[in-house]
Amino acid sequence: MDFKEELKKYQSIVNKELEKYIKKEDCYEKQLNEAVEYSLMAGGKRLRAILVIDTYKLFRDDYEKCLPFSMALEMVHNFSLIHDDLPEVDNDDIRHGKPTTHKAFNHVTALLAGDALFNNAYIVISEDIKKTVQKENWGELENKAKAFNEFGTAIDRMIAGEYIDTESEGKNISIDLLEYIHKNKTAALLKLSVRMGAILANVPEEDIQNLSRYAEKIGLAFQIKDDILSEEGNQEIMGKPVGNDKKHHKCTYVSYYGLEKAKEELEKIIGSAIEDLEPYGERAEFLRELTLYIKNRNK
Repeated sequence: MDFKEELKKYQSIVNKELEKYIKKEDCYEKQLNEAVEYSLMAGGKRLRAILVIDTYKLFRDDYEKCLPFSMALEMVHNFSLIHDDLPEVDNDDIRHGKPTTHKAFNHVTALLAGDALFNNAYIVISEDIKKTVQKENWGELENKAKAFNEFGTAIDRMIAGEYIDTESEGKNISIDLLEYIHKNKTAALLKLSVRMGAILANVPEEDIQNLSRYAEKIGLAFQIKDDILSEEGNQEIMGKPVGNDKKHHKCTYVSYYGLEKAKEELEKIIGSAIEDLEPYGERAEFLRELTLYIKNRNK
């Protein structure tokens, strides 16, 4: 497998699908819609949406059925980025190498663009569920209802993690609290990605639990790598400022363990996550490569 090519194919699928939800009409709220598009189509890795699709494809080929949930998750992720960048949270001016939404538009427009993305995610899922009801496909409906519940619960956890993170700035916190923050703030949506893909594919509970363990580990690994990049990353490659964690006096894996120990923790977690994929053999090749990509990424 050429991982980079496969990743580009997935990103293309996600971007083309997201385009369907962009509102282009001339209306009074046109600037709000432009702000939504600005954030949603600014780029990014699309990892969460891709994880939904590829986990589903571990078990089934008709991945189009999971696309509405995948798109909704990408909308929620971008909602969280808009709000994270606001002055009262992380106060960031650059994301993906471009001005953040509140800088490109204004504070109120950015705030409401985030709200719109959050709400649109629920519209996308509810529309898909409505179509399933109309088809009277009750088995599929049960899985979608379960995935919908997971969706709302994970967002609740993400918001809780973000709250505790901001409240902990400048404080000495325990490693248990640091892990709690990031299992919620960062790992919750990554874990949701994998769980939704598995649930929508109607897999046995044993597989859901095994893949959940894998997802929680890559979620934690993603955050540790973010902390490392915030310490030693290249701002031009990353497309956002380096050193903001220090500036905001955030407790991170680097500030807690030191840079080298944080890198050791990352290696250990990545290795354990890859072991969780062993039962799926060659079918999980993309997920294995994606796990290594999370460890080795430079942005």
